[in-house]
Amino acid sequence: MKKRGFGAGLWNGFGGKVQPGESIEEAARRELLEESGLTVDTLQKMGQITFEFVGNSELMDVHIFRADHFHGEPTESEEMRPQWFRLDEVPFHRMWPDDSYWFPLVLQRKLFRGYFKFQGQDTILEHSLKEVEEV
Repeated sequence: MKKRGFGAGLWNGFGGKVQPGESIEEAARRELLEESGLTVDTLQKMGQITFEFVGNSELMDVHIFRADHFHGEPTESEEMRPQWFRLDEVPFHRMWPDDSYWFPLVLQRKLFRGYFKFQGQDTILEHSLKEVEEV
Protein backbone atom coordinates (compact mmCIF):
# COMPACT_ATOMS: atom_id res chain seq x y z
CA MET A 1 0.00 0.00 0.00
CA LYS A 2 1.40 3.37 -1.01
CA LYS A 3 1.49 5.40 2.19
CA ARG A 4 2.34 8.88 0.94
CA GLY A 5 2.76 10.97 -2.18
CA PHE A 6 1.36 10.27 -5.63
CA GLY A 7 -1.12 7.37 -5.46
CA ALA A 8 -1.26 7.24 -1.65
CA GLY A 9 -3.90 4.79 -0.41
CA LEU A 10 -3.59 2.51 -3.44
CA TRP A 11 -1.82 -0.82 -3.82
CA ASN A 12 1.06 -0.07 -6.11
CA GLY A 13 4.35 -1.47 -7.32
CA PHE A 14 7.67 -0.21 -6.04
CA GLY A 15 9.31 2.57 -7.97
CA GLY A 16 10.24 6.19 -8.32
CA LYS A 17 12.37 8.65 -10.19
CA VAL A 18 15.70 7.90 -11.81
CA GLN A 19 18.56 9.78 -10.12
CA PRO A 20 21.34 11.51 -12.13
CA GLY A 21 23.91 8.99 -13.36
CA GLU A 22 21.59 6.05 -12.70
CA SER A 23 20.13 3.68 -15.30
CA ILE A 24 16.43 2.84 -15.28
CA GLU A 25 17.20 -0.68 -14.02
CA GLU A 26 19.51 0.68 -11.30
CA ALA A 27 16.71 3.00 -10.19
CA ALA A 28 14.26 0.08 -10.08
CA ARG A 29 16.65 -1.94 -7.91
CA ARG A 30 17.30 1.02 -5.59
CA GLU A 31 13.62 1.85 -5.19
CA LEU A 32 12.78 -1.81 -4.51
CA LEU A 33 15.38 -1.93 -1.73
CA GLU A 34 14.39 1.45 -0.24
CA GLU A 35 10.65 0.75 -0.29
CA SER A 36 10.60 -2.96 0.62
CA GLY A 37 13.99 -4.09 1.90
CA LEU A 38 14.19 -6.65 -0.94
CA THR A 39 17.01 -7.23 -3.41
CA VAL A 40 16.93 -9.14 -6.70
CA ASP A 41 19.57 -10.75 -8.88
CA THR A 42 17.59 -10.39 -12.10
CA LEU A 43 14.96 -7.93 -13.31
CA GLN A 44 13.06 -8.56 -16.53
CA LYS A 45 11.66 -5.48 -18.25
CA MET A 46 8.07 -6.30 -19.19
CA GLY A 47 6.58 -3.03 -20.33
CA GLN A 48 6.68 0.69 -20.80
CA ILE A 49 3.68 2.97 -20.33
CA THR A 50 3.31 6.68 -20.96
CA PHE A 51 0.82 8.44 -18.70
CA GLU A 52 -0.80 11.78 -19.41
CA PHE A 53 -2.81 13.65 -16.77
CA VAL A 54 -5.19 16.39 -17.90
CA GLY A 55 -3.91 19.74 -16.67
CA ASN A 56 -0.31 18.56 -16.36
CA SER A 57 1.90 19.17 -19.41
CA GLU A 58 4.55 16.68 -18.25
CA LEU A 59 4.15 13.08 -19.43
CA MET A 60 5.11 10.28 -17.05
CA ASP A 61 7.13 7.46 -18.61
CA VAL A 62 6.88 4.27 -16.50
CA HIS A 63 9.00 1.14 -16.97
CA ILE A 64 7.58 -2.09 -15.56
CA PHE A 65 9.89 -4.85 -14.36
CA ARG A 66 9.26 -8.36 -13.10
CA ALA A 67 11.40 -10.31 -10.63
CA ASP A 68 10.65 -13.97 -10.01
CA HIS A 69 13.22 -14.45 -7.24
CA PHE A 70 14.23 -12.11 -4.45
CA HIS A 71 16.34 -11.94 -1.30
CA GLY A 72 15.10 -10.77 2.09
CA GLU A 73 11.72 -10.33 3.70
CA PRO A 74 9.39 -7.51 2.67
CA THR A 75 9.48 -4.76 5.30
CA GLU A 76 7.38 -1.64 5.66
CA SER A 77 9.03 1.67 4.80
CA GLU A 78 7.97 5.31 5.07
CA GLU A 79 6.73 5.03 1.48
CA MET A 80 5.13 1.57 1.26
CA ARG A 81 3.46 -1.18 3.25
CA PRO A 82 4.14 -4.33 1.19
CA GLN A 83 1.74 -7.26 1.18
CA TRP A 84 1.56 -10.47 -0.84
CA PHE A 85 -1.65 -11.38 -2.67
CA ARG A 86 -2.75 -14.63 -4.26
CA LEU A 87 -2.92 -14.29 -8.05
CA ASP A 88 -6.69 -14.80 -7.97
CA GLU A 89 -7.08 -12.12 -5.28
CA VAL A 90 -5.17 -9.17 -6.74
CA PRO A 91 -7.10 -6.12 -5.37
CA PHE A 92 -7.63 -4.27 -8.65
CA HIS A 93 -10.47 -2.29 -7.03
CA ARG A 94 -7.86 -0.68 -4.73
CA MET A 95 -5.21 -0.05 -7.41
CA TRP A 96 -4.78 2.47 -10.20
CA PRO A 97 -7.54 1.82 -12.79
CA ASP A 98 -5.02 1.11 -15.57
CA ASP A 99 -3.45 -1.77 -13.63
CA SER A 100 -6.25 -4.17 -14.58
CA TYR A 101 -5.36 -3.64 -18.26
CA TRP A 102 -1.62 -4.36 -18.16
CA PHE A 103 -0.86 -6.29 -14.95
CA PRO A 104 -2.32 -9.54 -16.33
CA LEU A 105 0.20 -9.24 -19.21
CA VAL A 106 3.06 -9.11 -16.69
CA LEU A 107 1.73 -12.26 -15.01
CA GLN A 108 1.53 -13.96 -18.43
CA ARG A 109 5.11 -12.88 -19.22
CA LYS A 110 3.99 -10.82 -22.23
CA LEU A 111 5.90 -7.70 -23.24
CA PHE A 112 3.89 -4.54 -23.90
CA ARG A 113 3.78 -0.81 -24.51
CA GLY A 114 0.91 1.41 -23.52
CA TYR A 115 -0.54 4.87 -23.12
CA PHE A 116 -3.14 6.05 -20.62
CA LYS A 117 -4.69 9.51 -20.38
CA PHE A 118 -6.27 10.30 -17.01
CA GLN A 119 -8.68 12.88 -15.67
CA GLY A 120 -7.62 13.06 -12.03
CA GLN A 121 -6.40 9.76 -10.61
CA ASP A 122 -9.40 7.55 -11.25
CA THR A 123 -10.85 8.27 -14.71
CA ILE A 124 -9.21 6.89 -17.86
CA LEU A 125 -10.13 9.10 -20.83
CA GLU A 126 -8.06 7.32 -23.50
CA HIS A 127 -5.78 4.33 -23.62
CA SER A 128 -3.88 2.03 -25.92
CA LEU A 129 -2.04 -1.16 -25.05
CA LYS A 130 -0.24 -3.54 -27.37
CA GLU A 131 1.91 -6.60 -27.00
CA VAL A 132 5.39 -6.19 -28.49
CA GLU A 133 8.41 -8.37 -29.24
CA GLU A 134 10.85 -6.07 -27.43
CA VAL A 135 10.58 -3.32 -24.81
